[in-house]
Order: sequence, then C-alpha cells, then structure tokens
Amino acid sequence: MLSTYELGRQPFGLASPAAWLRTRGHEVDCFDLSRQALDDAVVRAAELIAIYLPMHTATRLASRLVPSLRESNPRAHLCCYGLYAPMNEEYLRSLGVKTVLGGEFEAGLVRLAERLVRGDANGAPSQHEPRISLERLAFEIPDRTGLPPNSSYANLVIPGDGYRIVGSTEASRGCKHLCRHCPIVPVYNGVFRIVQREVVLEDIRRQVAAGAQHISFGDPDFFNGIGHALELINAFHREFAPITYDVTIKIEHLRKYEEHLATLRNTGCLFVTSAVESVDDDVLLALDKGHTRADFLHVARKFRDLRMTLHPTFVPFTPWTTAESYLDLLQTIYDAELTENVAPIQLGIRLLIPEGSRMLELHDIRETVGAFDAESLVYPWKNSDERLDRLSETVQEIAAAADRQKLSRFAAFQQIWRAAHQAAGLQPAPLAAPTASNVPFLSEPWYCCAEPTKDQLVSIGAPRPLASPAPANAVAAATDFV
Repeated sequence: MLSTYELGRQPFGLASPAAWLRTRGHEVDCFDLSRQALDDAVVRAAELIAIYLPMHTATRLASRLVPSLRESNPRAHLCCYGLYAPMNEEYLRSLGVKTVLGGEFEAGLVRLAERLVRGDANGAPSQHEPRISLERLAFEIPDRTGLPPNSSYANLVIPGDGYRIVGSTEASRGCKHLCRHCPIVPVYNGVFRIVQREVVLEDIRRQVAAGAQHISFGDPDFFNGIGHALELINAFHREFAPITYDVTIKIEHLRKYEEHLATLRNTGCLFVTSAVESVDDDVLLALDKGHTRADFLHVARKFRDLRMTLHPTFVPFTPWTTAESYLDLLQTIYDAELTENVAPIQLGIRLLIPEGSRMLELHDIRETVGAFDAESLVYPWKNSDERLDRLSETVQEIAAAADRQKLSRFAAFQQIWRAAHQAAGLQPAPLAAPTASNVPFLSEPWYCCAEPTKDQLVSIGAPRPLASPAPANAVAAATDFV
C-alpha cells in the first residue's frame, strides 16, 4: 500500500485499511513515499499494489509512479483508492489501474484482496467492488506499523516555545455540504460518515504513547456531526489533558454552533482552520460556501473575544478575481488582525477545477475553462486580466522565498501587499506590525483547491530523510484541498 502525499501527516488512508487487511490474515507493507524510499523487492513480490489518492497532488504523483510499478511487477493487480480515484477513473485505467475505489474504501480493499487470494481478480473484465461506497463501516483501530514515526512529519510550531510532535487521525469522512469547488462533493454528495469514538481514542492513545504532543484531526469538517464531535473532544480532554489538538470547521458551522467554541478552547484546541475562500459575497455565492463576508468577520471577532486562534484559508485567484477585489482581501485580513494567522502561500492560491467539479455547472466557468488536461487532471483557466495571473505567480514566489528565509508571516504579507498594489498601479500605504506574533501553526499547513507547479511536484515527490526533525517545506505543500 502506497501513499505519495498527505499534507505532511502520517497517512490515515494507509493505517486504516492496513488494519482491516492484516486482521484478516493478509501480509501488508506500507510506504509513505513523501518520507520513505520504495523497496523494489517488496514491489516485485506484491500481488496487490494499492495507491492512496486523497487529493490532487497525490494523484499527479501517483500517475508518474504507476508506469514504474507496472514495469517492476507486471503481474500485480493495481488499485487506486481514495477521494480522487473515482474522479479520475478513466485516466487511471488508461495507465493500467484495474480497480478504482472511492468513499468508504476499506471493505472494498478487503473484498479485492480476498478475490485475489481466490484467483478471480486479475482476469475479471471489470471490478466487482463498488466504484464509490458510502456504506457505514465499523472501523478497525488503525495499524501504523511500518510507517515513519510522527516526528518525521509536520511539527506544531509555537513561536517562542519551539516545536511539538504532531499525531493525526480522522473522526469522520465526507461532508453534509455541497460547496461547488469542493472535490469531496462528487464522491460523497452530501453524505458524511463517522469513525467510532473508541476507535479514534485508541488511535490517539497509541500515538500519544509513541510521543505525539498534539493531534491534528483531518476531518473535512469537524462539526458535521456536532454531537459526535463534542463527545469526542470531551473524552479526549479527560484522558489526554496535556495534549493539544486542532480541527477544521466551516465558517457556517462556527457561526451556527458558536456556543460550543468555548468547549473547543477549554478542551485543548489550539486553533481552528476554516476555508473562508473569499471575502467577496458574489464569489462566495458562486462557490456555494454557505457563509458571507459578514459571517467571516463575525467569527474572527468571536475568536478574538474568546482568545482563540482562527486560521482562515483562501482561494484568492479565481476567474472572477480583479485587482480591486484582491486588494480588498488583503485589506480585510489586515483590518481583522489576521496577518499572522494566514500562511503566505494562501494568498497565491489559484482555483483548481478537477473532473466532476460542480464549478462546471456555472455557465461563465464553462465559457472560461479550456479542454480537460489529462496530464494535469484539471480544466485550465486564465483570468481575463493577465495582471492577476502574473500576480499569482509573484505571490507564490514571495511565499517560497519567505519560507526559505524564515521570514515572519507579517514580513511576507508586507511584500505581497506591495506587489499587489504595484500590479494595480497604486502606491501602497504603510502597514503597522501586529502587536503579537505568537500564533501557533503547523509547519506544513492545510491548503485548498490549488494546482501544483512542476517544481512543487518534484519537491513533494522526493522521499525525505526519516531522521530529519526539521519542519517540512510549507510552500511545497500548497497544492490541494484535503
């Protein structure tokens, strides 16, 4: 079982199905290729090679890997599973992939492995397992045997207080909502599934015993099931009081359930990531985000009042972006005192439109995009104002340089502020530095809906030393929606 990339986290998408397969007697070797070199002897001996595709970048990297896997072991049955597998089924099958599994994939992988044992899988004209399964599963406790330790992955950075080792888990999958740009929607279509509380707690228990000091929940929206979430974090805090955590929650849910924000704070939540995407109400409506500019600003104020940390993420560059709207985004972030809360690369993200995207429901998007690019796995687009496309590249370059030079987020924001005003032909006003800069963050943050460059693919795809304690390259991670 292979993972090519999962945002600097030890991949739950390997650990969970590995447990299912091992408890049923199958021998499983797991490789996270973002941190490990692949053992060719293991590849040559495998009967089944299953590649986890949770996001766009992982799929791009996997497409480069499949030909070498087929060359090393032409007899092996190739399977791709995860969110991006069914979305790119036609392309994956053209590469030689025989089974594609999306949604709740663990049971499908078990059935496939059992068919292989019986000898009736490789010769089958089509797969027997559902291409997308939304069945309710009784999860196994993830088995992380063979994966690099959590110390090899992204760290928690607390300015002035060093780094902490981060573990990760999932308490749910899918999403109740239908945001138009979200890649979860074509697979789950408004359905979400929980991982049983005791399974999540035992997974955390084992990672804490192995040295994890902070837990990052990888759920698309932790408040999709508010009852499940509250029971879990209260149980978490009772057992792991010194351990902190972070979650991802929609602005819509942060407003709807704002009476529970203090519970997050009181149970050890260091920060909440939220996909704000835009501060333009017309764009938010087009994206079907379920919140407004005013909702975002309300939540930002609420977090300040509660002394909590909000990490907003954005997709600043869309076909609708103008020089004026981009400057308005920067001004809004500055006025809301969030310059230290926004990773610089967030300000250079371009909208990604993959196969199956609900963005293609919009007439103006269909008129804007080019023909589907099978190699890049996207519908390419350009802004009608070419200054905006150049500005996106400039902002990404600033973010990359800031990462290399270890600049503060505010220093990078100042450079982006000047570049944006220059692109608009305006003189930038001076900015006052924030009064505090002790915002905690992950060294390889969560990113949304962007297409990776070739350089980013090379950087992410290179195996990393297992012993390195250094934080992962945050800019190289600026690629996807998780």
